[in-house]
Amino acid sequence: MNDRYDAGYGGDQYELVGYDEYNQPVYRQVPAQQAQQPPQQQPYDPYGQQQHQQGYAYDPYGTGTQQQPPAYDTGAYDTGRQAPQPGYDPYATGTTTAYDPYGQTASRGQQPRAAEQTAYIPQQGGPAEDTQAPHAPETPHTPETGERDYRTEQFAFVEEPTDDSEDVIDWLNFTENRTERREEAKRRARGRMVALVVVLALVVAGGVGYLWTAGKLPGVSSSGSKSGTTTAVGAQNRDVIVVHLHNTSKGGTSSVLLVDNTTLKQGTTVLLPNSLALTDDDGNTTTLAKSVGDDGTSGTVDQLNTVLGTDIEGTWRLDTPYLQNLVDLVGNIDLDTNADVPDPDATKKNAAPLVHKGKDQTLSGKMAVAYATYRASGEGQNAQLERFGQVMQGVLRQLTSDPTAATTTVQTLAQILDPPLTDKDLGTFLAKLADLAKSGDYKTALLPVQNDGTLTAQASASVVKDILGGTAKSPDEGSAVRVAVQNATGVKDDTEKARVVLLNGGFTFLEAGTASGTSATTKITYSDAADKENATEVAKTLGLPTSTVTKGTVSANADVSVVLGTDYKPSSS
Repeated sequence: MNDRYDAGYGGDQYELVGYDEYNQPVYRQVPAQQAQQPPQQQPYDPYGQQQHQQGYAYDPYGTGTQQQPPAYDTGAYDTGRQAPQPGYDPYATGTTTAYDPYGQTASRGQQPRAAEQTAYIPQQGGPAEDTQAPHAPETPHTPETGERDYRTEQFAFVEEPTDDSEDVIDWLNFTENRTERREEAKRRARGRMVALVVVLALVVAGGVGYLWTAGKLPGVSSSGSKSGTTTAVGAQNRDVIVVHLHNTSKGGTSSVLLVDNTTLKQGTTVLLPNSLALTDDDGNTTTLAKSVGDDGTSGTVDQLNTVLGTDIEGTWRLDTPYLQNLVDLVGNIDLDTNADVPDPDATKKNAAPLVHKGKDQTLSGKMAVAYATYRASGEGQNAQLERFGQVMQGVLRQLTSDPTAATTTVQTLAQILDPPLTDKDLGTFLAKLADLAKSGDYKTALLPVQNDGTLTAQASASVVKDILGGTAKSPDEGSAVRVAVQNATGVKDDTEKARVVLLNGGFTFLEAGTASGTSATTKITYSDAADKENATEVAKTLGLPTSTVTKGTVSANADVSVVLGTDYKPSSS
């Protein structure tokens, strides 16, 4: 790089000596005797320190002053003698001072300024020596040189903090902390929302799973659904006991079956009319009410099993005083009563009723007994039986679902149960039904019986088949074949004549009632192939040809069904 500048005026030459505060180059005129010497390359020293090469020191304002470098003790290492370098004078005051990094004045002497050696290019302005900062105080002139005496304390540096710096920092910290708090609050809100959604999803999934396993999910049928389409009716498991209510004050009995279908999780009270026709041990036809009074509990259970094709596990004789104590033990019951029941202990004729007709009536033990045994004038026995069924279901809703506690309740009654039923068995059974009654999986059904006490295939199918097992229980080996006889001859006495013939032949007679019309021919049907031979024997016993025997539908409680036609001649049998 050529540091000289040829202005082209009279052969004068200039050389670059540095840069001013505006970062513009500063030149000076080279004397004639020096112009002939070859130029020397000057290294850039930003701090104005001594260089190890010969030449001029860095003088940004071209004052021409020189400064002797400080002496250094090089020790054993000799680098040779170096030419003196001009001192660093950033303000071109003309004083020859050594470089002081802290801005203090050196103790060296001053030399006059060689202003004539400093030159500027035509387009460059001279140094603004008389210009001062508006905020700087007036700088006095030195008496020796007439120049301004600049001091370090007269200058303000941008690095110095202002009075508002701490306030600005505090404001920035406050703004940053407030923003962080807002972001943290948003993050916490999002976290809570996600947790809430997860909890709700788990609750919904758990509820759907419970409904699915319990078979209560709408539109979905589990293996134990109430429709019974998956599990065959005959393959369902049922626990059954019979309850006989004895009215100790007025006499009479009322009987119901308590059924727990453990497959479908369904409880049912089956109301048994007293007119239900049964067959005693001698093969004679009797009624349910007469059987309970004459044959006792054991004989009645066997007869019910034969007629209904069910398997009753025990008998619970419940006298009215024990029913009153049971209701009081469970803490009263709530029912929708259908009649006003008078107080049996009232002495006045127009006394207020003990039980009022209406919804959600709370009944004590005495009121429950009066309602369960009440039968108004002109009412059939089925009306009273339905009230007893209401009371039994109300007791189950109030009874505890804990088997141990239910057993304690039964033991508190202090009644003697008929074997093989025990307090623990009865308490456990009632606790299961109580759980079904509380959940709404409980109902009451009346067994339809004709006026003569017999069961029809159509009327009894909904109860005997669906609730109690679907098909009649197969008779034990060596037991009598059950034959259901319906009279379609138009002659009423033919039923009794057929009964005597069948009983003498060793068959069990079941009366199936009287048909609405007559039939020309007698029909003998069987449903199971194993009963074909028995049906043939029935035809021979009645004096009918074997061609009358066909496979078809029989009554739910019979093995062979017979419809007597006009071709039946009792005299020939």
